[in-house]
Amino acid sequence: MKIFITGISTDVGKTVASTIVVEALEADYWKPIQAGDLALSDTHKVKSKISNSKSQFFPNAYELNTPASPHLAAEIDGIEIDLKKIQEPKTENHLVIEGAGGIFVPLNESDTIVDLIKPDYKVIVVSRHYLGSINHTLLTIEAIQHRGFQVHGIIFSGSENKSTESLILNKTGIKCIGRIDEEPYFDQNVIKEYADLFRENLLKM
Repeated sequence: MKIFITGISTDVGKTVASTIVVEALEADYWKPIQAGDLALSDTHKVKSKISNSKSQFFPNAYELNTPASPHLAAEIDGIEIDLKKIQEPKTENHLVIEGAGGIFVPLNESDTIVDLIKPDYKVIVVSRHYLGSINHTLLTIEAIQHRGFQVHGIIFSGSENKSTESLILNKTGIKCIGRIDEEPYFDQNVIKEYADLFRENLLKM
């Protein structure tokens, strides 16, 4: 499987969710675009919390120095992001691809994160509860579907809100892969516990 993980906004828990999926499937990991925090990138974070020895970690297609929207970070670096130069790494293993921010985060004057999604990708949306998150979740899912892609699952992140989660699942008909609670920390053991919980639903996608 090639699994594309996106979120309803920034800082909703995509990287933790990606780590859990990577561990659950012993998958490879690739973040095409990293903006800022190059010394402690999302790839570094995922790799540090994986306990299996099978997963490989592929280099970013673009490493941008400024923690900002990719289009702006690229402009500051004096470059322009070109989708043709973002080549999916070759692997015989499952591949987890992590986006940046939400699906309409701009990459350049014409392309956004959603343009990284390919027809053979299984899309997972990470949703975190906050005022307006129902709207953001439904808009994200509808926009992905409007592009002709299927959303294969939702991962809820943060404190549980049964009413919100139930409404989103009922309105979309999309399966919940699992939920990630507010944990005091995420280390290899915590990630592995979640991986064991998520694995069956991931394999059924």
